Amino acid sequence: MTDTDRELAPNSHEQPDLELSVIIPARNEEGSLPACLTSLLAQSEPGFALGLQWELIIVNDASTDRTRAIAAEAAATHEGVIVLDAPPLDLSDRGGFTGKSNACWTGAQAARGKRLLFTDADTIHELNDLTRALREADKHKAMLLSYSPRQIVTGFWQHAVMPLVFSELASVYPSKEVNDPARRLAAANGQFILVDRDAYFSVGGHRAIGKNILEDVALAHNIKRGPRIIRFRYAPEALSTRMYKTTSEMIEGWTKNLALLFPKPLALAFWRILDLALFFGLPALALGIYWLLPWQRSVILLLWVRTLWRFYSRVARSNFPAFDVAISILGIPIFVYLLVRSVFNHRIKKKVAWKGRSYNTTTL
Repeated sequence: MTDTDRELAPNSHEQPDLELSVIIPARNEEGSLPACLTSLLAQSEPGFALGLQWELIIVNDASTDRTRAIAAEAAATHEGVIVLDAPPLDLSDRGGFTGKSNACWTGAQAARGKRLLFTDADTIHELNDLTRALREADKHKAMLLSYSPRQIVTGFWQHAVMPLVFSELASVYPSKEVNDPARRLAAANGQFILVDRDAYFSVGGHRAIGKNILEDVALAHNIKRGPRIIRFRYAPEALSTRMYKTTSEMIEGWTKNLALLFPKPLALAFWRILDLALFFGLPALALGIYWLLPWQRSVILLLWVRTLWRFYSRVARSNFPAFDVAISILGIPIFVYLLVRSVFNHRIKKKVAWKGRSYNTTTL
């Protein structure tokens, strides 16, 4: 039987007896998982806090490092921690899941919570994160609540490129529109998705979006189309994450996603190239042509100031520190390369890679 033939586990139809199930899909996360588990288990010891009854489910996704051993150690020493192994993944064209959706679906089927929180192994949660999120979902009657974490970056190129990516995400998926029930736009960040159990299973959960590379956005679309209320916002007070440990990981990760996240990635690449040309070209023009009249130099420099204002006011939407925003202009060549590479891989090569697996985009 292929993974597309799986039925809902009997558990998924039973009455849940916990308030929350936290589900962590984890593939080769030995470097990140310990901090994530520490931050979650600190919410309550040995497993219950402020009357909140919850469980923590870690789904090992065919890891080849110590990920499963780390998870098993947590389960052995803490009440309410469960370790599961995701079923083998069918990577042929007939396969029904990507790796992350396969692991999330495995965890959801075993979960006993009225709400399910899907969070990545590279996240670090602040104290009271869980109870605060539950209260926020109740306050706004949201069937799905998603947080965009504070991003932890290392190395020059991550500091320069990541603000560019997240500023464009903020432009394409403004929270005000995503949170408006009258708008069709939907978005979520897979690093933190809190969803009502009944709503999740009623739309088929991760099984229904199993082949989708952007499983977080796809799930948000399905929930909102219900129609149901979803809520999405930047939440640095709730959690942080280090998405990529190296520049090569960043390149592979955004190559997988950018062509899908942005409606016109090549046009976006063109406009960012124009920003770069104007940023450095206008002052060179104003100061390098000796025969220009003073007022002509002033006009060119005013255009340059306008270019600076337009560019940096846009990048400031990324919620990155001022230094990262300031040097982001230098990240444009890499950002453009990522956009073009992503389009090439999705539309020409028709394959994308992530964490040692290759996915055929023609079947997604």
